[in-house]
Order: sequence, then C-alpha cells, then structure tokens
Amino acid sequence: MTSDYTIIGGGIVGLSTAWGLLKRGLRVTVLDGDDGSFRASRGNFGLVWVQSKGMNQPRYAQWSQESAAAWADFANELGDVTGRDVGLAQNGGYDLHFSEESLEATVAQYNVLKENLGGNYPFEVLGHNALRREEPAIGPRVAGAILHHQDGHANPLKLLRALADDVRRLGGVILNGKTVTDVERTDLFCIRCSDGSDIRSRKVVLSAGLGAITLGPMMGFKAPIRPQRGQVLITEKLPKLINRPSLIARQVDEGGIQIGATNEEVGLDDHVTQPGLSGLAAEAVAAFPALAKAQLVRSWGALRILSPDGLPIYQESPTMPGAYLVTCHSGITLAAAHAKFLPDWLEASEAAPNLEVFSEDRFAVS
Repeated sequence: MTSDYTIIGGGIVGLSTAWGLLKRGLRVTVLDGDDGSFRASRGNFGLVWVQSKGMNQPRYAQWSQESAAAWADFANELGDVTGRDVGLAQNGGYDLHFSEESLEATVAQYNVLKENLGGNYPFEVLGHNALRREEPAIGPRVAGAILHHQDGHANPLKLLRALADDVRRLGGVILNGKTVTDVERTDLFCIRCSDGSDIRSRKVVLSAGLGAITLGPMMGFKAPIRPQRGQVLITEKLPKLINRPSLIARQVDEGGIQIGATNEEVGLDDHVTQPGLSGLAAEAVAAFPALAKAQLVRSWGALRILSPDGLPIYQESPTMPGAYLVTCHSGITLAAAHAKFLPDWLEASEAAPNLEVFSEDRFAVS
C-alpha cells in the first residue's frame, strides 16, 4: 500500500507529526529504528517549557508558547481515546538562581524578550522568601526564582506510548526495526531499508533525530545537527516535595524526583559519568536539601539533537520537493504544535504557521 506520508523516525517528533496528519484523514507509515538507535525521546527531561527560549529569536518563543497553549487539549484528547494519562501538570515552572546577580541579569533579558513579544511573556520574580512560601522545601542557598506561568511538565514515556497507540487506532502503520538506507524520488518516494524492504509514499518527513546527519544530505538537506549529552538521575518515590518543575529538578507524576540535566559536547557517547552525576546531585541538594537523604534508583544518559543556533529546523528539500526535514531538541514542548499545527505547514494549507525563520537558509553552506 502507498501512503500519503512516510515518517522516518518513531520518536516524539515523528509520532506527534504522524498523529496530526492522520487526524486530517491522511495515510501515514512510520518507520522506527532498531534497538541500537540513539533515542532522545526516551531520555527526555519531560518539560513543557517556554521560558528562556527565543532570547535571540522571538519567533521561537512564540512557537513554544503556541505549543504550550495547545498542550492541555492535546493531552486530554490523547487520554480520552487511549486511556493513558500523560501526566501533564501545567501551572508554571521555575528558573532557580543561586545569586541575586544572575537572577537580575536573567530578568533583564526576559524583559527585553517580553517587549519584543508585545508583552505576552507572563512571568514574575520571586525573592527567596516568596519562593519559600511556594516551595517550602527550597534551600537557603537559592536566592530566588523566575516563575513563568506557561511552563509545566509531562511524562515522556507515557506520551510516547499514547501517541503510538493512537497512531495505530487512527489507521497509521508503525514499522519497528527499520533502518533507512536510501531515499529516491520519481513519481513517488521510495524509501529503502536495510532489511531489503521498500516503502512508497507521496511525501516523506525526516524526523529521525541524529539519523538525519546521514540521511539529510542524500535528501538535499544541509542537516547541520550535532549530539549533546544529557545525564539524568531519578530518586525513589517520595511524598510531595516539589510543587512546580525547574531545570534542576521536577517531581514526576509517579513520585520520584527527576534531577538533570547535563549539557555535554561528547559526540555520540551517551554513557553516564561519575563527575556528571555528582554535579547534578550536588546542585539538586543545594536547591532542595531534603534530597540529600533520598535514595537514587536510576541514572541514564541520552543525546539531544541540536542545530547550530539551538532552534528547530523545518525545511522542504530543494532537490526533492515533498521531502521535509523536521528536527528540534524540544520534542516534548513542541509536541502539541507538531500534532496540531505542523500538518498544515506540510500540506501548505491556508492555516499553515509561518516557519520561515526555522528554515535551513539561516545556515551558511559548509
């Protein structure tokens, strides 16, 4: 059977996009990699996060805001039909600071961005005492925080399962263990896999994370992406300790405290390291001293997908019309946008969002 779309990549980005296309009545096949593939979706910190994004490109802040605003309906819709609660809590999040100087400097940056966004950037600054009223477990070393009201968090694995379930319910085909080796275009796209199978479709979306480094150039993309390692820890299940998430720690829906994450330029090495984990633990204990007594039950590393400027890339191939590169490091935050709005861009409908600033044209030819 020929599909309207083949999605190369079965992570959060690929499945969110597939879900949105299926909701529009299109036929979709998703090609998921093998067990040895690097999988950012399974190592995600789980934040639905607006603050700090778009400091140098306000459109990225807007795109993140649009997605954050659509997240509640997206989660409810998935939950209603799959019975899976993706653990969304969206009542704000903190940027914690250990010095007045860093807090003031960041507030100044946020005020510039707020002005560039016409005032639509709802945050408030909390000194230590005000923060302690919101978070009684906060440590004395924390000088204060920025509370951004559009932020929140969700459970990445539950989201991944819910999307996979509903993609199948909607008639989508998910083929696991598929490593794409070549993509050709005649009247249709022919996607060849290492097992000898061919998949044909009218259009193709490359959302294979780091796999785009290899596949992108053969499809006419620059695909200037690189890996960045993030190490993460999680504690035993604890009584309620943290009310809102931060970039340092969040209490997941099942009770554990997730601590993270590092930002390391180490190539394709996704292993955990003692210095990395020790640094994370020390910062978390400084923020929430009660964590010093918590048992750590698991640690892991995963590789983010980063463009040179950290922004998403949305690009139609100049040499293979109908082929699209969709890649970002904010797959959870942007999941709702990829499900709700990106299909209009892929189909060039009148409702298509303006994603011009995220094209590869912003990168010099290497």
